[in-house]
Order: sequence, then structure tokens, then C-alpha cells
Amino acid sequence: MRAGSLDRQITVERKVAGQDAVYGAETVSWVPLVLETGSTTVGERFWCELQDALPSRSEAVMQGLAVARSQSRLRMRYRDDMDTSMRVRLHGDGADVIYQIVSGPANVMKDGRKTLMEFVIERYTS
Repeated sequence: MRAGSLDRQITVERKVAGQDAVYGAETVSWVPLVLETGSTTVGERFWCELQDALPSRSEAVMQGLAVARSQSRLRMRYRDDMDTSMRVRLHGDGADVIYQIVSGPANVMKDGRKTLMEFVIERYTS
């Protein structure tokens, strides 16, 4: 597979639930998924291709606040440890943008092998 179309970098994050030591309240943090499993961290950024899905925007009112939702399609090299409970941090020229994974993965086969995976992701803006 040629890497030419994989021109954006992302960090995939998984949710880790914990408990506050002082107050006992549940806490949620997001931890990066690493490139290789093992005792040492190899890296946490993945190359991907990002395409806007059509229609590119929709708006709704959530709890009295107008919220715009923008869906995109993300394609990256195949992994077997990703699901819709995770989120994606897209690294760009300015600030990072966080997307929720809303569906997938759909596996893309080539020569009988899983080479790519595709997700539908979305971000919310107010």
C-alpha cells in the first residue's frame, strides 16, 4: 500500500475511568493508544486520510444550545484494537481537533488481506 494518501496525523485515545482519591467521584481521562504493544512506548501518532462526508454539516439544538455536527471519513492502516468507544485527536497546523468515532471499523481488503480500516467520525461545534 502506498502511503501517499495517508497525509494527516492523528492520535487515537481510549477512555480510562478512575476514582478521585479525595472525593470518591468518578473521573474520566483519555490515554493515547500506542503504535506497538509492549513495555516501551514506540509512538502514539498514526498516519491517516481524512475526507469530509456528505452532507458535511448538520445543526441541532442540544440543551438550549445550537450545535453543529461535522462528519468525516477516516481511513488508516489496519489495527485490531480499535472500536467506537475511542476518540481521535487530529493534529493540524493550529490547534488539535477532537473527533468521536461514531461507526466502524469497516475493513478494506487487498489481495485477501486487511490493509486499511475506515471509520466515520464527527466533531461538534457551538
